[in-house]
Parts: sequence; structure tokens; C-alpha cells
Amino acid sequence: MLPLDHAKTLRHPFLATLLGTLVVLMSAPSASASASHPPPSINIQAQASMDVEPDKATLKARLWEHTPAVAQRDSQTQDSDALAEARQRLEQRASELIGHMEEIGLARDAINAGSLNIRPEHVNGPSQSNERETLVRTRLERPIEVALNDLERLEDILDALVDAGVNSLDGVQFDLKDREAATDEALVKALEKARHKAQLMADTLNITLGEITQVQETQSPVFAPRMMSIRADSMESSGTQAEYHPGIIRIDAGVNVQWAITEKAARPHPGKDAAAQE
Repeated sequence: MLPLDHAKTLRHPFLATLLGTLVVLMSAPSASASASHPPPSINIQAQASMDVEPDKATLKARLWEHTPAVAQRDSQTQDSDALAEARQRLEQRASELIGHMEEIGLARDAINAGSLNIRPEHVNGPSQSNERETLVRTRLERPIEVALNDLERLEDILDALVDAGVNSLDGVQFDLKDREAATDEALVKALEKARHKAQLMADTLNITLGEITQVQETQSPVFAPRMMSIRADSMESSGTQAEYHPGIIRIDAGVNVQWAITEKAARPHPGKDAAAQE
């Protein structure tokens, strides 16, 4: 026979259902107690740097011509013939430069003459009554790029540009023919370093590495072409033979790798075995 109070409770379906739910909840283990602990793991961060010698270069130079400088008030009515003559001189010089580059063995597609750039320039005129009049002229400019796949010819090409009369040498950009292979190698080195560090820690702490559970790039391989600045006037005025050293290009990569730990203290430590035997 059920106790009187319990019997009265059962006569009310809602109360009976509520009582049953409470009994189940009280008898079940708590969520925090039943939740399994995350498996043990080891997390390794590693960075690697790689120095690579460049194997290609891009040389940048400029040619320009000017129209005669005129008073600012007359700049709107500047002689169109003067502009045409300046452009003709510029195109002639660019053509001669390209021909000279081809004569010394460069392929035509390795030489790129950029678009014509025209802009006004303000210059100081002669002084009159302690005042200088501002004059205006037009500058016509052509950029020239030379792609060089043989760095041993760099010195000859630079000398040829100066001999051809370029107005400005804007520098040399050293690069790699196969960037992707170099950045891949840097990433592999970072992963190998992470694996080495993980194994070293596992051996030292007497633990066993399991499967890799996570891999992440903390720094994508960074590649920056190296620049070398050169001034055409300084090369032309220098009486000594110049030397050019491309230097190196550094590529950095970083990774974060996580291994599961399958056993703890599963293997006797070699140092402890030796000490025990003694």
C-alpha cells in the first residue's frame, strides 16, 4: 500500500509527471561530471626563415624631353610645334635605346617602353628687379623596363642604359623565377621544425605522440623582392667600375601544429634506466 500523501499525489496527473521528472534529474549525473575531459595534446609553434639568392631582375629607367619654358601667362597658347618636336626627340631616343639593348643580346620582349606621360612643370625664370618670374614648360616622359634573367649581365645592361642616355635609373628589383617553389620550401621547413620540437619535447617528457589534430599557418610565407637604387648621373660621373651585388631574399613562414598524446609515461626514460642499473 502506498503512503497516503503519495497516493494523493498520484491522483493528480500533472503532479505525478513533475515528481517523476525530478526523480530522474536527481538520479542522473550532472553535465559537468559526465562530460569527458578533452584528450591530452601538445601544441607547437614554429617559425622558419630561408635565404634565397635572386635569379632575375627588373631594371627601371626613364627618358624625358622638355618643351621650351614660357611665361605662365602664355602657357595656354604654347606652340604645338614645340610639343611635337619634343615628342619626336623622345620617341627617337627610346627607339635608339631599344635598338641598343637588342644589339647587346636582349630579346625584344624583355624590353618594355611604357606609355607616354605628359605633364606641365613650373621653373624659375631669370631674375628681374629682384623678382623671379615663374615659367612653364611641358615634360614628356617614357618609362623603360628591362627584364633580366641572367644576373651576370646586370653590370653590362646598366652600363648600356647609361651609355644610351637615360635621364634616370630608378633602381633594380631582384626577384625569383619560381616564387612558389621558394615559399613552399619555407613552409616545409617550418613544419619540419615543428615536428622536431614536438618529438624533442615528447622524448624529454617521456610521452608518446599520437595523430596530428590541428595544423594552422601562423604566418604565410612572406616574400619581398629586394630593391637596389641607382642614380644615372652618379654612374655617369663616376670614373671607377661599379660592382653590383644582388644580396639575398629572405622568406619567413610560421605554423602551429597540435598532436594528440596517446600515452603518459608509457616508456621508461633512458636516463632513468641507466641510473637504476648503476
